[in-house]
Amino acid sequence: MPVYQLIKEIIFPLPEYAETNGLLAIGGDLCSERLLLAYSNGIFPWYSKDEPILWWSPDPRLVLLPENFKVSKSLRLLIKKNLFTVKFDTNFFEVIKKCADVVRTGQDDTWITNEMIDAYTNLHNLGFAHSVETYYNDKLVGGLYGISIGKAFFGESMYHTTTDASKVALFFLVEKLKKWNFDFIDAQMKTSHLISLGAKEISRKEYLELLKNSLKSKTKKGKWELL
Repeated sequence: MPVYQLIKEIIFPLPEYAETNGLLAIGGDLCSERLLLAYSNGIFPWYSKDEPILWWSPDPRLVLLPENFKVSKSLRLLIKKNLFTVKFDTNFFEVIKKCADVVRTGQDDTWITNEMIDAYTNLHNLGFAHSVETYYNDKLVGGLYGISIGKAFFGESMYHTTTDASKVALFFLVEKLKKWNFDFIDAQMKTSHLISLGAKEISRKEYLELLKNSLKSKTKKGKWELL
């Protein structure tokens, strides 16, 4: 399959046309309209600094169904101790910035470029992107961010500077998504960490069918509250 060069018009090729590695298209921009169209079609941007924008639709796709989230005994005990304060959408910029700055094993540079930070902050201001923040003694020590469209949550990145702080954030996100009857969290690419938390791989075809059904529901835009 060819890799498609995007034009100024905000359109995408069908995700089924992606390369074996999931690469579908190159170029375009990160305006909010294009990003929302991409996610609504099972496509997301992922590239490094000094690279053109690359758009992906991998097969298989990693998803976490809220009801399948595995809560370990240690995490459950940690939640009960109330050592952390968890908030939603109170410090989105700081969360995405810290996700960009964290050093990750096997990665020389971050894929969360300044351009990406600006684009997702715009989506947050429009009510589509959300952060979950974990605080200890009023200091931000972990969190995650992603995009919500319909009853699908597209997880982008998470970080922690204190052990299990990001897991605590994920726990409270899952609890909220259960309450709102969300269908899935899109985790995009396979990682052993997310597999251990209950995520599973499904085919692109199955993913797109799941997504299509989720997009029939109204998007919960605006600032999210804890529970």
